[in-house]
Amino acid sequence: MRTGLLHFFRGEVQTCQEQVEDLIALATDQEFPDWLGLGTALRGAGLVEQGRVEAGMAQLQQGLAGMQALGQEIGRPSYLAWLAEAYGKQEQTEEGLRVMAEALAAVDRIGERYDEAELYRLKGELTLQSSVQGLASSVKISPRSKVTSHRSKKTNPQLPTPNPQDEAEACFLKAIDIAHKQQAKSWELRATTSLARLWQQQGKEKKAHKMLSEVYNWFIEGFDTKDLQEAKALIESLNS
Repeated sequence: MRTGLLHFFRGEVQTCQEQVEDLIALATDQEFPDWLGLGTALRGAGLVEQGRVEAGMAQLQQGLAGMQALGQEIGRPSYLAWLAEAYGKQEQTEEGLRVMAEALAAVDRIGERYDEAELYRLKGELTLQSSVQGLASSVKISPRSKVTSHRSKKTNPQLPTPNPQDEAEACFLKAIDIAHKQQAKSWELRATTSLARLWQQQGKEKKAHKMLSEVYNWFIEGFDTKDLQEAKALIESLNS
């Protein structure tokens, strides 16, 4: 299981899947329902990463249901977060944010914080995605609907809504802070990469380049992994 997780976090999904299939076969043969639930959920996460999102979500939900039936909490925040990310890939970001809230609540309830930073990063990404989808939906509103909406705003003023980019930035910064305190450099790199992309869109290339480069330059190995390759490509684009 741990070997499979390691390959998954390194972005080596195919190798992860091979490890997971061995785990599921052994858990089934030896009748270990707890390990079967964990393995099924991890299989689902791998399928999502391979682009088989619907099949992956079904496996994630099956694994989570099995874990819940046993009262098993170990690993639940991570698998909920992967399910939330899968909802995002299906453009169901509101459902994804709901599941992410459940994942963060589970972190506080059971105290399993080893990937808390990654959870906040994913929450930030879903928040940004949700705002983009909301903007796209508003563009499709008919002219007559726009007039009606404009009038209702005059007669029923509402409090200003939070800026999604500010919310996402706060999530990324929290993720970076948590990862830094835990000395979890891989999570810190992911969160900083997400923040740098946001700052790039906001015209803060110099600030983004400096922050991401400092984290990237800490690493002395693993440059063939997906996270470091993405960070390097972003650094180069920020420097161009």
